[in-house]
Amino acid sequence: MKAIEYNKYGAPEVLQMIEVEKPSPKANEVLVKIHATTVTATECNFRTGKPYMTRLFTGFSKPKLKRLGEEFSGEIIEIGNAVSQFKVGDLVFGTAGPEFGANAEYLCILEDGVLVKKPENLNFEEAAASVDGFLTALPFLRDTGKIKKGQSVLINGASGSVGAAAIQVAKYYGAIVTGVCSTSNLDLVKSIGADEVIDYTKVNFTKSGKKYNIIFDAVGKLSFSDAKKALTNEGVFLEAGIGLGIIPNVIYSSIFGKKKAKIAATGLRKSQERLKDLELLKGLMEEEIIIPVVDRTYPLEEISKAHSYVDLGHKKGNVVIRVIE
Repeated sequence: MKAIEYNKYGAPEVLQMIEVEKPSPKANEVLVKIHATTVTATECNFRTGKPYMTRLFTGFSKPKLKRLGEEFSGEIIEIGNAVSQFKVGDLVFGTAGPEFGANAEYLCILEDGVLVKKPENLNFEEAAASVDGFLTALPFLRDTGKIKKGQSVLINGASGSVGAAAIQVAKYYGAIVTGVCSTSNLDLVKSIGADEVIDYTKVNFTKSGKKYNIIFDAVGKLSFSDAKKALTNEGVFLEAGIGLGIIPNVIYSSIFGKKKAKIAATGLRKSQERLKDLELLKGLMEEEIIIPVVDRTYPLEEISKAHSYVDLGHKKGNVVIRVIE
């Protein structure tokens, strides 16, 4: 089978297509023929090894996980002899888990992993593009931010994968939502439910005088010192693009002051929790309450081009890799 592998940190050109043996599922696994996967900003960080704190997970001198790809959709073509929840022919979507590996033609997944049947109203590209952003935004807003109906919520980086999901999650919980993005993305952010949109190239929301119960920085570009100027007295600042700079603010604000800075390791949650949220996502997409946002689609052999595009930092929603035409 074809798979994408990298053996050193660097530019997109370190990604190489290789031929490897197709895996066989263990007793409690299913073998998925992958139709679509994605390239996320996190995976680009893993590829470069920057910021350097990412190497705590990926390896200090060289990558220990040689294949990227977290979210995917596809068809189950083989099952282990202990599998009871799925059958051959099921169309599914989900995440590959902490070992990654979805940038390939086939992938073995635990039956009780983060895997559910694909919504019938979505194609494979849309299904693959829906997972990561939602499974990040939902626990941040629901569990860490304790979002409530009627609250005023601002999403910074509202047009990206996590930001676009966060806009829709916040609306689902009945919040009044403001999205911050560039000029070219204003219409997109409005179309997915934002009540108000701020063009950051023209307006600095931290100086506008308006206050928010929750500010969710989906791209890691805000400082807590700036964001708290726009927080209500007991407001919460959430940062998804976690850098070392946020840690002291999280510690300090947990002890002093009413305005809090918080982070969450959403990708390290137990698979049972992530599966429950994926099932919720499936239902919301079937009801068209959550709509995946796909920016561009590339074939598997052009994955380095996809990484180059994501590296620019201007993608709208998700960048999809089509494994099967």
